Amino acid sequence: MAFLRHWKHKNILLFLLGILIAFLFSGSLRQLLPNLGQFGYIGAFMAGVLFVSTFTIATGALMLLTLAGTLVPLEIITLAALGAVTGDLLIFKFIRNEVTEEITPIYNNLTGSHLKKILHTKYFGWTLPVVGTLIILSPLPDELGISLMGISQVKTLKFLLISLASHTVGMSLLIFASRVA
Repeated sequence: MAFLRHWKHKNILLFLLGILIAFLFSGSLRQLLPNLGQFGYIGAFMAGVLFVSTFTIATGALMLLTLAGTLVPLEIITLAALGAVTGDLLIFKFIRNEVTEEITPIYNNLTGSHLKKILHTKYFGWTLPVVGTLIILSPLPDELGISLMGISQVKTLKFLLISLASHTVGMSLLIFASRVA
């Protein structure tokens, strides 16, 4: 894959390839879910990693709900939240380091100088991280929120703390809701 190194839109190609691979393996996941209790707490961590992506959130949620019936809730929440933070960090680093380079020329061509000035004022500059945090806190998949935080140059430690807090709350709500129902 050395030819991809110099290709301008390699990340878009890798994204589409990832969707294709996820589609091809979706049948295997259906067979894996009933036997998930065998994976224990490693399964909770992996469910957390899967919980952050648009394409795998349903699988991650099903894995967590399956594990909630057999494992200790507090431990599932902790490990799933750490897995979600790991998934978020991978997306955050990818967006911050790779995708921003590809999107910046498109952004520069699409936005006029007036819009660019508005987006970079001190009053508007703080809104991207706040909106990103709200999206991560919501039950929506995290990619958009992580993208906003990555583009706004939020420090990695601050991002990790926001991600950990939001996923701990989200996993708690999911696990405790499954216990009540």
